Amino acid sequence: MLNIPHSYTGNGFTNVDFDKQGRQLGFVSIPHSPNGDAWGVTQVPIAVIANGEGPTVVIEGGNHGDEYEGPITIGELARDLDPATIQGRLILMPANNVHAVMAATRTSPVDGLNFNRIWPGNAMGSITEQIAAYVTHRIFPMADAFLDLHSGGSSLDILPSAIIEPTNDVELHRRNVAAVEAFDAPYTVVIANMGDQRTATATACAAGLITVGTEMRGRGTVSLDALEICRRGVRNVLAHLGVMEGTPPRDAGADRQILELSGAAAYVYAPTDGVFEPFHQLGERVSAGQPAGRVRRIWDLTAEPVTVHYGIDGIVYGQRHPGRVSLGNCCVVVASPYGRVAP
Repeated sequence: MLNIPHSYTGNGFTNVDFDKQGRQLGFVSIPHSPNGDAWGVTQVPIAVIANGEGPTVVIEGGNHGDEYEGPITIGELARDLDPATIQGRLILMPANNVHAVMAATRTSPVDGLNFNRIWPGNAMGSITEQIAAYVTHRIFPMADAFLDLHSGGSSLDILPSAIIEPTNDVELHRRNVAAVEAFDAPYTVVIANMGDQRTATATACAAGLITVGTEMRGRGTVSLDALEICRRGVRNVLAHLGVMEGTPPRDAGADRQILELSGAAAYVYAPTDGVFEPFHQLGERVSAGQPAGRVRRIWDLTAEPVTVHYGIDGIVYGQRHPGRVSLGNCCVVVASPYGRVAP
């Protein structure tokens, strides 16, 4: 388990009282002194909605700045949810990678960092690292559960899905699976990021929190079907955790196969610069060795198209958007059946 102290030693501060009942809208402020501002702060929006006794649930959006369904859902909860309708506390953070959110970019334009590859953060690091450190060391110790709402961003179109973060803690894994299945997304997928532990969900699991992730379409736009899935799914999980009234669908996950991204073979990468021409649609079944598409150098008549192939059996889970690719870009992602329910 991650050893998280209950005292935060960084420079961040907030104008919300985490112990106060009712609704509060405010900011986490982190001192930030760029070229044009001597004593400024980066302000990360935060809302706290509390009523009575019950679990504390942290809901994060804007981990990447070009993913929109999560932030919209969180913003609606922050503004519209009646505190009297919950039992417990919601800590709502719709735009944690705030500079990237405002710029509509995956990574922060301030320090170039990917917010989801620097956890648990560094209170003495760059601004992106400091925000992650604040959440890790100030927010997570108060929490019982964490929802990290992602989409495919500007570079991928992904089947709407709820995500299980792997953990070696058998009991936590069981609770994570139950919460993810309560979300009741069309697909349930285990994503280990090829073992990379520098993510928000990996850090939440290391802190012992019930953890739910999502992937809600992408393509750099707002998908209406995915937005509705996200809205409904968040409320389903809050009902599952006992924070809100209501019962998630009784058959949630009952007949739904759990999928996984099974290591490097799940990803098809561009072998050269060009334009990717896919051969299959999202959700289609494919096989290892089968051609996945071609990369075409349409500006060079002497260059033959390069065919790329799937490395594993499964379904097309994610696909490149837009078509222009560079060497090493992810073109297709394949999800295959997950062979176990517990570690």
